[in-house]
Amino acid sequence: MKVILREEIEKLGAAGELINVKDGYARNFLIPRKLAVAATTKNLKVLEHHKRTIEAQRKKYEKTAQQLREKLENFSCTISKQVGESEKLFGSVTSLDIEKALRLEGFEIDKRQIVLEEPIKNLGVYTVNIKLSKEVTAPLKVWVVEK
Repeated sequence: MKVILREEIEKLGAAGELINVKDGYARNFLIPRKLAVAATTKNLKVLEHHKRTIEAQRKKYEKTAQQLREKLENFSCTISKQVGESEKLFGSVTSLDIEKALRLEGFEIDKRQIVLEEPIKNLGVYTVNIKLSKEVTAPLKVWVVEK
């Protein structure tokens, strides 16, 4: 089934794109959540108008992501954990822990945006990348300290 995306969906396409997806995925997920509309002739005509508004929204989102990147570059996050012998953590620091620490500081970052190659298991200072958009990635300094 051909649909027109109304919003950007990771691994599927950008807003305003005409894509081909399975019928069930379109009918049961994309269309009810208003993430896409069916690609009828009427909707294709309306698409041209929406492309302009979608482009304006994308530019606004990119600008917001750049501003958030600048704030995150100058910010450091501190997470305290219990420590055993030789400065090894009981457990590890995951993207969920970083998300909670950022929420306490007023940042609205989803844990899926936090890029950790592997969980942090030792005390120290780490640089973690946060993917704010396709083009914008912000480095965040994470301090892991003893509780």
